[in-house]
Amino acid sequence: MSLGDDHGYGESSRGTDDGTYGGYAGTGQTRTRLPDRATDPYGGAPRRPRSSSRSLVTIVGVIVLLIAAIAFANRGDDDTTNGTSTGDKPKTAPTTASGERPVKSKTAGIPTGYAQSEQGAQSAATNYTAALGSDGMFNSAKRHQIVATIAAPDALQRLQTGFDDDYSAAFLKTLGLNDDGSAPSGSTFVNRTLPVGAKATSYNSGAATVEVWCNSLFGLTGENTTNPVTNGWFTVTLKLKWADGDWKVMETSQKTGPTPVNADDPVSGADEIGKAVEEFGGFTYAR
Repeated sequence: MSLGDDHGYGESSRGTDDGTYGGYAGTGQTRTRLPDRATDPYGGAPRRPRSSSRSLVTIVGVIVLLIAAIAFANRGDDDTTNGTSTGDKPKTAPTTASGERPVKSKTAGIPTGYAQSEQGAQSAATNYTAALGSDGMFNSAKRHQIVATIAAPDALQRLQTGFDDDYSAAFLKTLGLNDDGSAPSGSTFVNRTLPVGAKATSYNSGAATVEVWCNSLFGLTGENTTNPVTNGWFTVTLKLKWADGDWKVMETSQKTGPTPVNADDPVSGADEIGKAVEEFGGFTYAR
């Protein structure tokens, strides 16, 4: 399987949000008290003293509002007693960061040592997808090291043989690469897989199937290249097995998309792309 070799194109379009706002104009009224002509034709009757009951109601209302404000401030995000939840918490979105430590170590530059949990399986699949979609897969020695790191013991030979067939000398030649997977003089080879999100379609403590949605950069920089750097969208499915205290790969597959509409950003020149690839390092991906 060759990750990152499917590239989608689309006409750019921009959408706009047309918001509508409604408002109401307030009207004010002024009440005029007329004199009590029954007692004084000139309106000179003495004013009645203001009722004390109105002041009492105002004071009570202020006290009630203060008590409500204090209770609201002390309520917190959820109802807990001694650290034990007494209410149902809203479920977090699938891509919300949990704060759990995703990996404990690295092997051959690849994060390893994942938790035996659904989140651990998703983190493993995401990082393994990035490794399988890197330029290291085009070099025989690096490819064997990557596959040996992520493959389950009982799937290693099968995966190694399959990837060796995918990255044959003939395939490298069609891309304009040298036999060792390096770029010809004066150009830079770009192959990066950029995970966007992951989901587990099945999971138990011993096995998991995880889909990883990805964007990619693939091609050669250089003035005379016939394979310029393009981007593509695809989804990689990895079947994982819990083996030797970590998540390991049993099978991989790939399909195109989901692919969004391309934006109308101006295309950068080959020199700018090559410089960006050299200056901007990759990431360790995790939930």
